[in-house]
Amino acid sequence: MTLLNLSPRLRLGVSAALIALVAGAAGFGLAKLQGPGKSPVTPATAGKGKVLYWYDPMKPDQHFDKPGKSPFMDMQLVPRYADEAGNALAGITIDPTQQQNLGVRLATVERGEFADSVAAAGSLDFNQRNVAIVQARANGFVQRVYARAPGDIVAAGAPIADILVPSWGGAQSEYLAVRQTHDPALEAAARQRLVLLGMPTGLIDSVGRSGHISNVVTITTPVGGAIQTLDVRQGMTVSQGQTLAQVTGLSTVWLTASVPEVQAGRIRLNQAVTAELAAFPGETFSGSVAAILPTAQADSRTLNVRVELPNTGGRLRPGMFATVHLSGDTGQALFVPSESLIRTGKRTLVMLAAGKGRFTPVEVQTGRESGDRTEILAGLNEGDTVVASGQFLIDSEASLAGINARPLTSAPPAAPASPQTLYRTDGVIEQLKGESITLSHGPVPAIGWPAMTMTFKLSSATLAKGMKTGDHVTFGFVQKPDGPVIEQIRPMGAVR
Repeated sequence: MTLLNLSPRLRLGVSAALIALVAGAAGFGLAKLQGPGKSPVTPATAGKGKVLYWYDPMKPDQHFDKPGKSPFMDMQLVPRYADEAGNALAGITIDPTQQQNLGVRLATVERGEFADSVAAAGSLDFNQRNVAIVQARANGFVQRVYARAPGDIVAAGAPIADILVPSWGGAQSEYLAVRQTHDPALEAAARQRLVLLGMPTGLIDSVGRSGHISNVVTITTPVGGAIQTLDVRQGMTVSQGQTLAQVTGLSTVWLTASVPEVQAGRIRLNQAVTAELAAFPGETFSGSVAAILPTAQADSRTLNVRVELPNTGGRLRPGMFATVHLSGDTGQALFVPSESLIRTGKRTLVMLAAGKGRFTPVEVQTGRESGDRTEILAGLNEGDTVVASGQFLIDSEASLAGINARPLTSAPPAAPASPQTLYRTDGVIEQLKGESITLSHGPVPAIGWPAMTMTFKLSSATLAKGMKTGDHVTFGFVQKPDGPVIEQIRPMGAVR
């Protein structure tokens, strides 16, 4: 019987069996050809060069000299080939389609105005410098109390209680008798005695005008504000110097801001402050730092900063919460979007886009934060491109591939070592305006600058006298805190 005489279904089964047999024989022959202990050549491994070592993708820092199962995870070790060794610092490559799927978004490292501001949470409190203590001036009895209670808001001069002082009756009788003698000296002495007994000046004048004894005095509050304590009741006996009430003024309030301890060095007295309260959306309250309290809160590691705010209309109530912004000096700084940072706890990384889909993890040193921006002190240069979105997925892929982050010690300097170092290159004048000049210049290897077009300051407007747009020039510049400044510039070919 031949293969042609079989049914179509049986013919198909026999054909598959024959193909499998041939493939198995070929594989056996290939394995025998390679010899024992050698891995078979596959499209996935062919052409990758010599194997340097094997590693576990979950612990890429551990290297092994032969294949096998990982001692850390239930998985096979992965080979590292010779032509991949240079990628340890060069990074990984991701094609544009995968970048789009990962949602990769890039941002440029910029240098510009950076406000040294601090944001903190705060709460309102009474101004403890504006407190009045209401006391009894003499021994007596409470004849009447006015409808007051702690927490009430009262105006200045509001009555608190009427006190009957029996001892004042005899002294007032003597004062009226002395007035009949029309002896100024005796009258002044009698009046002084009433003052020493604690009688208010207004009551003394009233007795002198009416000629009648008045030993009931109304105790009033000297300031307007909120009653904090009220210790007077009708019928009770009071003694001289006894506190009847405590009133705190509301014309100003204290805003206590809790500033993180690490930012305490950026706070100073009289520093401008703005505050936003949830009770008044869209409205900003301004003040200044009145005091920096001497102790830090051990539980929250914060420093309390006191701000005095005017309380026009009494709208600000102690106990309200606020978002506080303490403004600082503004200066030039290198910065990246805060969302691009990967904070590991021990160090801070960014994913540097090196072009052509290649990304490298780079360690950076961060400084101040302002809004959604973070200052970069070391690790990056102006004009570098970093990943602002999707960097965590790329970092995970780099970790699995055993790629090490570029440390700070090997990173290009963010600024020249000496502000007086003169860096030289040549370029073409694109624009010339006063003490500002825009040049398309060549690379500056000493500080890691590629060829680019940028604007420089001239140390003097006379440096570029006689030059014009399109001229080819050679120039030398120094790096200063506010940007590069050209110290020397001359046409190409000019004699030094």
